[in-house]
Amino acid sequence: MANKFVAGTLILTLSGFVVKAIGSINWIILSRILGGEGIGIYQMAFPIYLLALEVSSAGLPIAISIITAEKAAKEDYAGAQRIFNVSLTLLCSTALLLSIAVFFGSRLLIDYQIIRESRAYYSLIALSPAIFFTTIIAGYRGYLQGWQQMTPTALSQIVEQLVRVGVMLGFAYLLLPYGLDYAAGGASLGAGAGGVAALLILLFFYYRLKRSLPKTARLFAKEKITHILKRLVVLSVPISLASIMLPIVSNLDLLIVPRRLEVAGYATAQATELFGYLTGMSVPLINLATILTAAMAMSLVPAISHSFTLDDSAAIYDRTAGAVRIALLVTIPFSVMLYVLAEPVVTFIYNAPAATDATRAIAVAICFLGMHQITTAILQGLKKPKIPVINMIIACVVKVLCNWFLVAIPAFGISGASYATVADIGVAAGLNLIFIYKYTNYIPDLKSIVRNVVIAGFMGAVMYGLYALIAPYFGLFLRLTVTTLTGSAVYIALMGLSGGLTKEDARKVPGVGRFF
Repeated sequence: MANKFVAGTLILTLSGFVVKAIGSINWIILSRILGGEGIGIYQMAFPIYLLALEVSSAGLPIAISIITAEKAAKEDYAGAQRIFNVSLTLLCSTALLLSIAVFFGSRLLIDYQIIRESRAYYSLIALSPAIFFTTIIAGYRGYLQGWQQMTPTALSQIVEQLVRVGVMLGFAYLLLPYGLDYAAGGASLGAGAGGVAALLILLFFYYRLKRSLPKTARLFAKEKITHILKRLVVLSVPISLASIMLPIVSNLDLLIVPRRLEVAGYATAQATELFGYLTGMSVPLINLATILTAAMAMSLVPAISHSFTLDDSAAIYDRTAGAVRIALLVTIPFSVMLYVLAEPVVTFIYNAPAATDATRAIAVAICFLGMHQITTAILQGLKKPKIPVINMIIACVVKVLCNWFLVAIPAFGISGASYATVADIGVAAGLNLIFIYKYTNYIPDLKSIVRNVVIAGFMGAVMYGLYALIAPYFGLFLRLTVTTLTGSAVYIALMGLSGGLTKEDARKVPGVGRFF
């Protein structure tokens, strides 16, 4: 089971890097095609899409993963299949209804100024089919993950991203002569095309798994559909609320940030451009830096659920401690790296040095986001999904207040929205940790955290000095490469010397452990 968890995390991490690399290349090209204003138009439609997507799935994919892991632990294979059949029917129904609602309701969202930018209309229309396909593939991924099979998710993510990016860039380029609104709408078509491609991949793995499963070894009572629905609701509704909080927060940003930027003295077009810098450029960099923790969270839910079903408290504690340790080990240096290299990074990737302030201000969120992903997964695996929801609501209130007051201050501007995001994620992660202690008695090792911060800070100082030293002699790409590799080497070396990294850590990595 432990090997499956580590292997699954590694597979999802590697696929995550590939997906993010493709996505980063996409954003480099798309940003140059559309510019800051065009990206802002595209991003104006995205929060509505995310909200509809979360409502349509209603937390069912994670609930499917949890219950499937439970059934697998008991060797109730027929029960797992029955759970999935009922869940898939629900997913198809809600996804279809919401796709239709967004398609026909897009004009109302514009007319009632829920979305202030009227040019986002075509993006909303183009995103509506993706709601259906993305919801369905999430259900299949949840089921396969419940069986500790992460390869289907990894492969489908890569294929989805390749198709999505190809369609996105192609239509954005072809439609640009007709205006930014058409180009942004064309770019939005990529989400649906990628969803179709991913669904085909997942169907292949699903039917292969179905044929390979043996008949249930022991007799189990056949669950009634009403009982299945009740279990799904109990698990999925809190998970759904937790998931919905993210797009709700994004929509609150959409409503508050541009308006408060106007209060700070920016014109509507300027506010749209700054909003595009934050949501379309800075935030994707934060997500890129948390690939490992996102993959680990995905693997943690069924792993913790499996141990919880078997009442293996020692395994739960060990996995919790290991996941938090690795999350901090990785995210702290990434936060420092992005803070130090914010300007050259956004200049190289997006050709948008104006996004520097928002990016530097949000860099600390990398650490908090990684912790939030891990702690939420642990609580969901412990079948305590309501707790992250309550914590996120509290954190959301904090963010709204920070956005309202900070963004309207000219000295902060869009950086105020970045600070609000940091506060939001930090509060949610901290509250999650308090409840994890309540249920597992786990407390993060303060000494290790301080060591990581000190070493990462030293790494940042080295990177800052080195970048300034070589700036007159090398191009931007080479400066970034040399500085990043040197900083990484310094961090890894000092962590090894201080005991923060051990041979035992390396032995746990599939394909690498045999060398240690």
